Amino acid sequence: MNKMLQPMAPYFLALLRVVSGLLFLEHGTQKILHFPVSDMHPPMFSLLWFGGILEIVGGALIIVGLYTRISAFVLSGMMAVAYFMFHAPNSFFPALNGGDAAILFCFVFLYMVFAGPGAFSLDGKRKR
Repeated sequence: MNKMLQPMAPYFLALLRVVSGLLFLEHGTQKILHFPVSDMHPPMFSLLWFGGILEIVGGALIIVGLYTRISAFVLSGMMAVAYFMFHAPNSFFPALNGGDAAILFCFVFLYMVFAGPGAFSLDGKRKR
């Protein structure tokens, strides 16, 4: 089974990278561009506004696989800070404090720091 699945790992890592990046980008566009429509309208240059900018830029870099390890490192740290600043004070349990996504993003991006971008990335094109 391992012989059959192992060659597919870079392609599924790329799929994880693209889907995670798209979801992250969506959080940023919601904060900054108000799409999809939400009640969240952070003031310019506030902490949430900077978070939205990082989500847009970082999400786009993750999607295309450019500077993946650096971007993933920054975004993982951002999600750890976001969890402890905005979610953890509400409750110890992530299911109750709404921090599930922050924890998942943190660890998915941390994995990408070590695993790299996978297949179909601009980082891979730059190496050649």
